[in-house]
Amino acid sequence: MLIAGAGVLGAIVGSFLGATLVRLPAGRSVVTGRSACDGCGKTLSARELVPVLSWLAQRGKCRGCGAPIGAWQLGAEIGAALVAMGAVAFAMQGTVLAAMLLGWQLLLLALLDARHMWLPRMLTALLVASGVTVAATHAYAIGDLLPLELALLGGALGFAALWLVAFAYRRVRGREGMGGGDPPLMGAIGVWLGPQGVILTILGGTLIGLVAVLALFVAGRKLSADSVLPLGTCLAIVAWPLFVWGGWV
Repeated sequence: MLIAGAGVLGAIVGSFLGATLVRLPAGRSVVTGRSACDGCGKTLSARELVPVLSWLAQRGKCRGCGAPIGAWQLGAEIGAALVAMGAVAFAMQGTVLAAMLLGWQLLLLALLDARHMWLPRMLTALLVASGVTVAATHAYAIGDLLPLELALLGGALGFAALWLVAFAYRRVRGREGMGGGDPPLMGAIGVWLGPQGVILTILGGTLIGLVAVLALFVAGRKLSADSVLPLGTCLAIVAWPLFVWGGWV
């Protein structure tokens, strides 16, 4: 029952994340304005806003004009539900709420990077702030500053590691080889996971990226030196399970 309830909560959060995924790149407010069809502008009713079920019942289309409702919305709702359920089922004792908070933030950033190749600095800053808050709360609860110290060290190490890679690539190849949002994201992840988590996340994210390249190659996609992959998405995929299994820094 607890896992099922977490799934419902997660799907509701995912509905907001899906709307943010559409509104934020368009420069629209994510906290004001009624939900409406992007095709005809029709204001959506309550029955059209039930997470997951409404999308399935309407077969991914607006009831008014028939315009498609992107599968990204469904993916955000299901993904957020799975994050909540996974946190309840597998997170270490005392870290469930933190695991949900981290997972939902990483999910939004991963989707934005996968769809738009964009990692907004304000969302990364929010991830840093929430991570510092969680670490400080944990430090206060146990009467030891070590969690906060490790969080700050992890943040600095995460940012520096990818920034140095990007700097070296730019100096050697004379062009950008990494998105500007990746080092800040890795720094934010480091705040949550600490120095050891930074190393594991970079290794795991790199491995996922290589597997993705291999899959594209096997599928017949043409790849070149200018081909890009959403590194932030790869890092997010690795970072959340590491926190769930490892808990506090």
